[in-house]
Amino acid sequence: MKRVLSIQDISCFGKCSTTIALPVISAMGVETAILPTAVLSTHTMFKNFTCADLSDQIAPITKHWQDEGITFDGIYTGYLGSFEQIEMVEKIFDTFAPDDKTLKFVDPVMADNGALYPAFDLDYAKRNAEFCGHADIIVPNITEACFMTDTPYKADMNEAEVKALLEKLGKLGARIAVLTGVSLSDGMTGFMGLDTQTGEFLSHQNPRIDASYHGTGDLFASACVGGILNGLPWDQAMAIASDYTAETIAVTLKDPKKPWYGVNFETTLPSLIAKLTVAKNI
Repeated sequence: MKRVLSIQDISCFGKCSTTIALPVISAMGVETAILPTAVLSTHTMFKNFTCADLSDQIAPITKHWQDEGITFDGIYTGYLGSFEQIEMVEKIFDTFAPDDKTLKFVDPVMADNGALYPAFDLDYAKRNAEFCGHADIIVPNITEACFMTDTPYKADMNEAEVKALLEKLGKLGARIAVLTGVSLSDGMTGFMGLDTQTGEFLSHQNPRIDASYHGTGDLFASACVGGILNGLPWDQAMAIASDYTAETIAVTLKDPKKPWYGVNFETTLPSLIAKLTVAKNI
């Protein structure tokens, strides 16, 4: 069984970050260890949430793992809340992923809809760009990619603009650069990626659903990591993740209880497993 380390915060309520990564990747048959960077009472879309920074626990935890001889087949990072935590994770990459045998998958969570999250500034975006250079695969959304590459933000980029942005991302150093939230035709959305070694662009689109939920980026990234560690090519893993995320949004939209704070991924996990099983048996 493959083993992945997920490094991101725990929002105790709200279906995002670790509370998505742990069940989704585990359900895909990959042992999932966690390294919490912070503990929040809820995700940040709620008012008056509590937050405890866990930066001081990262070094002791990873030192213990070293002492125990624990290794990982992949390291997946999500929300990192500070410059200090980025530096700590770079050291973790050096320690637990010193060669190309361990997948380093980075989702540089820091911005959306043309704006940085309130806790971050342009210096943080530039630091994240440097951090992405240590990864094998990066999956920023368009806003994050624009901030990391000093590109003026456009909500609706055409295909040529998306490819140009991907080429800029590729120069950061990751082997695979993927843009999420890409619309290549009216009524559609998905991703486009660039394999910097071959120069090949690959994309996948789903019908756009008129709904927005917190944590869907985490859902997509987690399903990607699970697929890749099951041996799927990155583009196939991401196509499955894209289909699964779109399906989950559609299912959640039909829920009469209208759970605004997150998607009902628990009910669609069987569909994800079925998609993975079919892909592995082709």
